[in-house]
Amino acid sequence: MTTKKLALPALVLLAAALAGWRLDLRALLACYLAAWWFVAGALLGGLANVWLHQLTGGAWGETIRGPLLRAARWLPLACLLFLPVLLGAPLLYPWQHGVAGEPDATFRHLWLSPAFFTGRSVGYLLLWSVLAIVETRARTRSAARAAMCLLAYGFSVSLAAVDWIMSLQPEWYSSVFGWLAGTGQMLTGLALAVLLIDRGAARGRLPDLGNLMMMYVLTWAYLAYVQFLIIWAADLPHEIAWYLRRGAPGWQAVAWVLVAGHFAGPLCILLSRHAKAAPALMGVLAGALLAAHLLDCWWLVLPSVPLVTHHWLWLAPLVAAGFGLLAWTALAVGRKEGAHA
Repeated sequence: MTTKKLALPALVLLAAALAGWRLDLRALLACYLAAWWFVAGALLGGLANVWLHQLTGGAWGETIRGPLLRAARWLPLACLLFLPVLLGAPLLYPWQHGVAGEPDATFRHLWLSPAFFTGRSVGYLLLWSVLAIVETRARTRSAARAAMCLLAYGFSVSLAAVDWIMSLQPEWYSSVFGWLAGTGQMLTGLALAVLLIDRGAARGRLPDLGNLMMMYVLTWAYLAYVQFLIIWAADLPHEIAWYLRRGAPGWQAVAWVLVAGHFAGPLCILLSRHAKAAPALMGVLAGALLAAHLLDCWWLVLPSVPLVTHHWLWLAPLVAAGFGLLAWTALAVGRKEGAHA
């Protein structure tokens, strides 16, 4: 399918999602935040894998480097698309309504002041745009540059996850949430790379990519389980509230789907040496992991947003499909440029 044929339905889907503007603007913004976090995270996670390869070396990274760098060229544009979330922040974040201005404000209240929040958000977006521009235009590889970029990425993504996702429920906090977000992004970036490469031609490198993917799956599952175990065992009201919202019948089912689709299923497949060497199966697995991570983004965002109506049930897939088609159109353009280079 040509890029024009991909872009048209993407725009139609996003235009249809604008109906949510009149029906439930808060639900539309929440779905937009989840879809944006998924797409931007895939691009950022891909760049992080490029930096990781520059530090460690290995033939596996040569296979995915080109597609991921071409994808990263779109990261500055993706950062600009965060603007609707900043404009609609008072609808999404309950602490935006004068909480930080109280005389006895704590550090948490000072941190979550609207002006400081906006300034930090712009800083994250500018930093990621600069990192993407520097890496995609660099003519030489540098381990020192990669190390500094990885440190900047890890620190900024952890803070951004706290600001944009965790603070949807400002009474809740987790010390591993930033690590969990970064691991999910690097897993998503690697899964995207597996979809973008010619898996038949790169068959000899697929086992290495499968091993790295298995490491990300295990790390994500470990961090998610440790976070749940510690919070559930402590049973503190301000901490357990986050899981109580996700204990409702529908969201509880989503949690079990994530256990199966984001951890158990992929792990069982990746434990097989023959499965990791099968191009078709690795492509299916990469696509399934992307779908599971999108579900995880919905699970992170939507239950935390207060007073959201059930319009999110149709808005979430509509906005995600529009974002996904636009992203795939951009990646298809990059792939054509790479083929002609």
